[in-house]
Amino acid sequence: MNSTLSLNRPVQNYTLGSFKNPKLIEARPSRHQLCSHLIDFSKLKWFGNVNSRTGSSVQQQLRDYSGESRRITSRRIRVSSNDAQFGSFPNKGGTESSSFAEFITSERVKVVAMLALSLALCNADRVVMSVAIVPLSLAHGWSRSFSGIVQSSFLWGYLISPIAGGTLVDYYGGKAVMACGVTLWSLATFLTPWAAENSLLALLFARAMLGVAEGVALPCMNNMIARWFPSTERARAVAMAMAGFQLGNAIGLTLSPILMSQGGIFGPFVIFGLCGFLWVLVWLSATSSTPDRSPQISKYELDYIMNKRQKSHAVESKPKTKMIPPFRRLLSKMPTWSLIVANAMHSWGFFVILSWMPIYFNSVHHVDLRQAAWFSAVPWCMMALTGYLAGLWSDTLIRNGTSITLTRKIMQSIGFVGPAVALVGLTAAKTPSTASAWLSLAVGLKAFSHCGFLVNLQEIAPHYSGVLHGLSNTAGTFAAIFGTVGAGFFVELVGSFQGFLLLTSLLYFLAALFYIKFSTGERVNFDESDS
Repeated sequence: MNSTLSLNRPVQNYTLGSFKNPKLIEARPSRHQLCSHLIDFSKLKWFGNVNSRTGSSVQQQLRDYSGESRRITSRRIRVSSNDAQFGSFPNKGGTESSSFAEFITSERVKVVAMLALSLALCNADRVVMSVAIVPLSLAHGWSRSFSGIVQSSFLWGYLISPIAGGTLVDYYGGKAVMACGVTLWSLATFLTPWAAENSLLALLFARAMLGVAEGVALPCMNNMIARWFPSTERARAVAMAMAGFQLGNAIGLTLSPILMSQGGIFGPFVIFGLCGFLWVLVWLSATSSTPDRSPQISKYELDYIMNKRQKSHAVESKPKTKMIPPFRRLLSKMPTWSLIVANAMHSWGFFVILSWMPIYFNSVHHVDLRQAAWFSAVPWCMMALTGYLAGLWSDTLIRNGTSITLTRKIMQSIGFVGPAVALVGLTAAKTPSTASAWLSLAVGLKAFSHCGFLVNLQEIAPHYSGVLHGLSNTAGTFAAIFGTVGAGFFVELVGSFQGFLLLTSLLYFLAALFYIKFSTGERVNFDESDS
């Protein structure tokens, strides 16, 4: 009788609030579910006749109870988008730290950390020549204009690959294309000393091949983040990846003089090349192209990503992208041109600062090469920090109800107008410390554009983000070549860096106005004509 009374109690209703950690639900074996397989309802004689009212009630209670257990066990506890986000659990007592722990130890953060390392290597390999060009110019008697040509040889290759690389990324995925890209650019970096010792033509070819390989890096990064992160975390993810990109500048600029003093001019090329080969081995063995293919991802995290992606029309919700994208339709939309103009201006400012600032500090403020590298490296550390803060702010604005379009325009305006004002201040700097402070402000504010046009690529064309990034990168590469080479000729003709910095400031203002006018955060239909 007691047994019957206990079984007639209402079945407990399990809720998320009754558990400290929702993961424990799927890890804990269900003894009630096990009982449902062991009990033969026809033999429940101690409850009386199974055809009696009591027996029927017992059977129904057991079925309901075991069914509820199965539903709890088989159905992963799905946390809402707000609860699963970093720092947003509403529960009391330590749940915020638990949310942070879940985010920082998640598989998607491991993926973005690997992307950040690859982008750090990408820029470290690229920036070595900005330091090595000074002793190489002295050794070979190169003029300023010819030094600009040598540095721009990287951009010749970078001009070729972004569109083709972006198309391959959309078709094959970011993992495979990124592995091929890092392997090729590490090989080009590793062989640069041999090329420089043999002929100038071989050196130019090695640098151009470096550019070809590195042209796929940012499209791969965008592709992987679009697949692994929900829309409310993408700005932060891009900021984390781009933090590695900027720290690569700082690492290359600070370590290169030290490695050169210990291992000769070509020491950094060998070290960074070997690091790239090591990265490829880890990338291929420890990451997956999509969350559902990852053997390491938890069921909790996979459910969260997949549920959020279904709500935001993720890349995988559509059949595989066509191998040949609709270029005409892509270029017929003004939001595409807003991204192209933004990327062009971003690349102009980025490569002018990256290529010429060591020479600027050396020639204008008369500091030696190692000091010039340090003064040039500080701004990139600032950019890594402000970029992450911009990502947090951007995601917060969207979660609090600000439209995606307005959020992107705010970020991009800060990312262009801020550097424009700071570069004007840089032209008036009288000491290396003051110049470094203005340069740090310019580069730090420039990081806000990563939460503008760079994330916007995924939003207006999630299925063509790779090729769209390639198109805008190609325009950016043209601008970077023109800016890098033009700066050398401008300084030779005018005899001053300040005039070129003022020209760059004006272009920043104009690009900001164009983006504000024509950009959008809404998805653009590139698969059908307007008719």
